[in-house]
Amino acid sequence: MHTHLSADAYPLGSRTTPDEAYRFAKGEQVISNGLVAQLATPLDFLMVSDHAENMGVFPRIAAGDPSLLKTESGRTVFKKLKNLPPADEVLASETEQDFRAGAEALSDGKAMKASGFIIDKEFKQHVWHSVVDMAEKHNDPGNFTTFSGYEYSSGGLHRNVLFAGGPEHTKKIIPFSSNDSNNPEDLWSFLEWYIETTGSGVISIPHNSNLSGGKMFASETFDGLPLTKGYALTRSSIEPVVEVTQIKGDSETHPLLSPHDEFASFEDVWWDVVSSYRSKNSSSVSEKKIAQRSFVRAALKTGLDQQADIAVNPFKFGIIGSTDSHTGLATADENNFWGKMATDQPNPFRAARSSIFSASGYAAIWATENTRAAIFSALKRREVYATTGPRIILRFFGGWDFGNDDVSNPNIAEIGYKKGVPMGGELVMDHREGVPHFLIAAMREPDGANLDRLQIIKGWRDQQGKLHEKVYDVAWSGERTRQENGKLPPIRSTVNLSTADYRNSVGSPALEIAWKDPDFHPDESAFYYARVLQIPTPRWNTYDASVYRTTSKRPSFDPWGGKMDPPPTVIQERAYSSPIWYESK
Repeated sequence: MHTHLSADAYPLGSRTTPDEAYRFAKGEQVISNGLVAQLATPLDFLMVSDHAENMGVFPRIAAGDPSLLKTESGRTVFKKLKNLPPADEVLASETEQDFRAGAEALSDGKAMKASGFIIDKEFKQHVWHSVVDMAEKHNDPGNFTTFSGYEYSSGGLHRNVLFAGGPEHTKKIIPFSSNDSNNPEDLWSFLEWYIETTGSGVISIPHNSNLSGGKMFASETFDGLPLTKGYALTRSSIEPVVEVTQIKGDSETHPLLSPHDEFASFEDVWWDVVSSYRSKNSSSVSEKKIAQRSFVRAALKTGLDQQADIAVNPFKFGIIGSTDSHTGLATADENNFWGKMATDQPNPFRAARSSIFSASGYAAIWATENTRAAIFSALKRREVYATTGPRIILRFFGGWDFGNDDVSNPNIAEIGYKKGVPMGGELVMDHREGVPHFLIAAMREPDGANLDRLQIIKGWRDQQGKLHEKVYDVAWSGERTRQENGKLPPIRSTVNLSTADYRNSVGSPALEIAWKDPDFHPDESAFYYARVLQIPTPRWNTYDASVYRTTSKRPSFDPWGGKMDPPPTVIQERAYSSPIWYESK
């Protein structure tokens, strides 16, 4: 998430510092634009990830830094910042008209991030060292872990760079940004140089791929060349995980790609809006082709193709979520949503303007302890998963002989590690007659919503080179039985829109099963991941409607001012495990 150091956060009203961001994540109360903010449940770890491009420039300009004000662009921005309305006054607007006018005025401030500044090495170093120092201040091994990092923002190809080490390593560099190169391969080269030079670890995490315009998971390089084995080896090493869900929507899949997946259309309004604008501009590339290169499930399938062609899978990645909040407040809770930008923070009028944003997501990590080394190790081995907000507990193991007795074992994890591999792992055929078995267990968060169902998503490449996918309902709550079409009936919603609450009278607090693939063929490479669905609960705009006594069904507006259909009022939150791969020999 981002703080006031980011060039697209400060001009839009964010004043939360990295120090306040860490304190909020640890459960402390902070004041954000005049509003009191606090997490009900503190986080375990956090990386403040401000944009490398012009990092820290705007707060320094606003403070009158003479080194920046000596340039014409600095003086121009200084005057513009002085003329912007304070975010706290905009949030306190008494009428929707006043709020919308103030919010639009602040939104115009985003254009300032592209201003050209003459920033010397000393300035960049000073800002970066302050970022590292703040991470060190709040790092408390065993209780709360921080990582130094930043966001590299090349058009449609954004990455979050996470460093494993401390200041003895991280202070030896200045963040590599898109001002240095728009080609992510140059970023990877820089990070490989960092690893070789310092002996410390670092990874790059692709994020927001749903809005990459088909660039994130393309089958060619940034320069349009075919992928090579060397490219795949570098990418899979530097980028072991990707972000599947965040504040600008979900990147798992889309109905264009998964028409038979009844849960494929989830928090995809951003994609639909951008797609409609592409259509108006007569894009020469089909929306389905763009989607195939933008969504995670399709990329996992493409990886199987690349494995067959160049002997290495460049898209063999684990899955996490993150917020991408630009308020400094890392919360993905529907009933405690603080929006993307300062003007998206709680107020009676934000829903019509900001409902395109999602209260998502979080990274869940199976680590041996809450320390940098342990968490980084888990990221590298892909033993991670994503949730759209709830702290759902999810275990997913693959092996060759899991059975029903293993499900009833009080320590499923011990059995899973002993007899198989965890999420992020690879299955190796131990005999030709084997069939992959999976041990899956999910539990709701304490005091959270019950679970609807457990699913396995399988993708595979057949012997003719064709790619397939299938969604299996493997465990579910209640007495439901499959319909004639093989689908499980939807669970009943208990959401009361007027009071913005629900009842746990449906669903189950936990689901677990040992499942084997009924369609396995030993000569077909495949991946499997688990998806857990909660029962329906209120979406954040429904909570807003209840708190502020407004309607939750008002038309909303896209970022460019076009009117959209009313936002969803109910949501089925979910968690996604990292895949387990089977490679045919």
